[in-house]
Amino acid sequence: MIDHSLVKRFRQEVGDRLATQRRLDAANGLPPMTGEDERQFARALIAQVLEEHARNEIAVGRTPPNAEEEEALAAGIHAALFGVGRLQPLLDNPEIENIDINGCDKVFISYADGREEMGEPVADSDEELIELIQILAAYSGLSSRPFDTANPQLDLRLPDGSRLSAVMDVAVRPALSIRRARLGKVFLSDLIGNGTLSPELGRFLQAAVAARKNIMIAGSTNAGKTTLLRALANEIPPNERLITVERALELGLDQFPELHPNVVAFEYRLPNAEGQGEITMAELVRRSLRMNPSRVIVGEVLGDEIVTMLNAMTQGNDGSLSTIHANSSMEVFNRIATYALQAQERLPIEATHMLIAGAIDFVVFITKRNDYGRGGRLRRYVSSVREVTGVDGRVLSSEVFAPGPDGSAVPHAPIQCIEDLAQHGYYPGYGGGWR
Repeated sequence: MIDHSLVKRFRQEVGDRLATQRRLDAANGLPPMTGEDERQFARALIAQVLEEHARNEIAVGRTPPNAEEEEALAAGIHAALFGVGRLQPLLDNPEIENIDINGCDKVFISYADGREEMGEPVADSDEELIELIQILAAYSGLSSRPFDTANPQLDLRLPDGSRLSAVMDVAVRPALSIRRARLGKVFLSDLIGNGTLSPELGRFLQAAVAARKNIMIAGSTNAGKTTLLRALANEIPPNERLITVERALELGLDQFPELHPNVVAFEYRLPNAEGQGEITMAELVRRSLRMNPSRVIVGEVLGDEIVTMLNAMTQGNDGSLSTIHANSSMEVFNRIATYALQAQERLPIEATHMLIAGAIDFVVFITKRNDYGRGGRLRRYVSSVREVTGVDGRVLSSEVFAPGPDGSAVPHAPIQCIEDLAQHGYYPGYGGGWR
């Protein structure tokens, strides 16, 4: 077991020496160290501090840490300085999918294969846990985000792309959930390989993106909506200019310039302590339309930005993508109507349905379930695709892919816009392999 009290003490020492070096460099007119240079320098300082500690232990007659213990201490100190402290080993584990923390010592870990287990405490106290979250809030995202009694809710993306959501003062103990970004650079072929899509459905989605169809991805929490959105976005040609709009940066399309060299990522900005400076999602969507986008991608629709987004889709911004929480592909239309009622425009349901019919081409529904018939493994798979075909007081749609025998989507009904898809290589029932 690593001695976390030592990690905390040595982190302070190394941090102080690092800060001293920064001040010396500035006083001597030297340029500031790059992030990588600072990390390398910190490793040298950590080795120095641990060597001093070993000499002190020997001087007072105690056994110094052995090589394995010293290596663990060094990794812990470095993680505390540049990572997320005791959370770092969990984030470094590629098999971990979700981390839920209900107070510093109640840590629940979910693995990609569906397993769940208790983890070690991530802090010595709830106060230290709050301090850790505050540090993350200060240095993640495009702007510093407060996390205190006046601002007891926090959503942000960690440096590795994972999504963190935290609360305090509205629960007995501070709580946070981290959803790992396990698949950053993901393609439709990857989702075919892991069973999320069939090759037939993959070809359909590839053609739908190429044909600039507006697609809404729906599903429950943690069903894989964002991963599917990334895969669809990675089918967009590299010459297109993409504007992404998110509450907390998560998509990360701008991190892969070889796929998308021309990306602007917008992030919702909270108001300051005086209640000023907020930039809402709806405002960001409006702003995106003035930035010469080829396509606008809204990471997740949760409120009044829906009306602005649907208007954008009907004003020549074809090929837009977004995600929304829903329990079925059919329920999406009612969910959108509910959000539209809350919007500044206060659209009646009939007007909203007309807007949906003119804006959205396809709703793709992704399902998550523990399939006990397959060894208890967690399955994520697209179970339904619904084509919007018109409006008659309500949205008219056809389920062109419906659940098959194992729940996965299979062709079900004729596609109204099949000629558009055929121009991009999709022919229903084509027996060839994925291309």
